[in-house]
Amino acid sequence: MNQVIWVLWPAFIAAGIAETVFFTLMDPRQLYLFGQPVELSAMATYSVGFLLFWLVCVGSSLMTYFMMPQSIKDSLKKIATRREDLSRPGRPTLNQG
Repeated sequence: MNQVIWVLWPAFIAAGIAETVFFTLMDPRQLYLFGQPVELSAMATYSVGFLLFWLVCVGSSLMTYFMMPQSIKDSLKKIATRREDLSRPGRPTLNQG
């Protein structure tokens, strides 16, 4: 599961940045697809745009992960299995009484 997060989370952040930059420069009402104007609402256009940017960024993150040397992947897996939640060290679990 950690490897999935290692790919999806950076892609999510990059897609958010890409969408912000793209839609700062482009108005959703001015977009054309195959020569026809896009007939979606602005919110739907933003949503579809984000998902498309996310897909592109996931592909980029996957390529980066697959091209990493196996020794680095093994080190990352070892570090990730030492603690369940690396973002909140020392956080009490619900089972502690």
